[in-house]
Amino acid sequence: MGAADIIPGVSGGTIALIMGIYESLLKAIKSIDDQFLGNLIRLRWPEAIAKSHLKFLIILGTGILCALFSLARVIHYFLDHHKTQTAALFLGLIAASIFFVAKLVPRWTAARLLAFLFGTLGAYWLVGLIPVQTPDELWFVFVCGVIAICAMILPGISGAFLLLILGKYAYLTAVLKNPFSWSNIQVIAVFSSGAAVGLAGFSRVLSYFLQRYHHVTMAVLTGLMAGSLRKIWPWKQVLESTMIRGKTYILSEKNIWPADYDQVFWVSCFLFCVGIVAVVMLERSASLDR
Repeated sequence: MGAADIIPGVSGGTIALIMGIYESLLKAIKSIDDQFLGNLIRLRWPEAIAKSHLKFLIILGTGILCALFSLARVIHYFLDHHKTQTAALFLGLIAASIFFVAKLVPRWTAARLLAFLFGTLGAYWLVGLIPVQTPDELWFVFVCGVIAICAMILPGISGAFLLLILGKYAYLTAVLKNPFSWSNIQVIAVFSSGAAVGLAGFSRVLSYFLQRYHHVTMAVLTGLMAGSLRKIWPWKQVLESTMIRGKTYILSEKNIWPADYDQVFWVSCFLFCVGIVAVVMLERSASLDR
């Protein structure tokens, strides 16, 4: 799951389904409730552990963290040295994921199509407002943790994809590449705190809507993914940038069609197809295990 969580377009929830632990994961998340926190605060640790799935979450979390730390260096290298090709791979992964998330809606009624359109237009407009360089302040890292962790309960939705949209994917992979410096430890701690809040709070809200209005909610989520592809397009033209302490920061950019059909273009097309095939194979494995 950790390997999936760091790759945009590959859903940790889908991997949990394939491994047969998805229902256990949901039960474990819901077991971290007010009663658990109360026992924890009162130092009634045996009771807290007995009435929760804490052992399962600790073992799973340790495995996820090991995968995140080991893969972050590789991902960050490709983002730095082969940005267009890496973005093309991510685009293929996410585009294919949209199709499979859409299949979770059994019948596309007019209301669900309207919900999809609302999600698509809303996301397309929203990602245009999000600056290329989002704040590195800890409060924004906390918000990213709250939002990204909610993807864990949704097969087909990728937490790394949400971080891409928020403009914090490259930043956080760089942090994970060197996790033992004090400043990076602070970032990891704040992001983890946000993730804990997201699991305890927002994920329950999302679960409520999925239980009560599942098909409409999934239609909106499908639209959000489709509209957000605007952010992932590999070929960009920088419109405005600035230099701070010897480092260039992009302030605004726009999507363009590639000017040359060179080696980078064809490699990017190949990797786009690889991304699609990878998601198709993962989803087929998941469907066999359902």
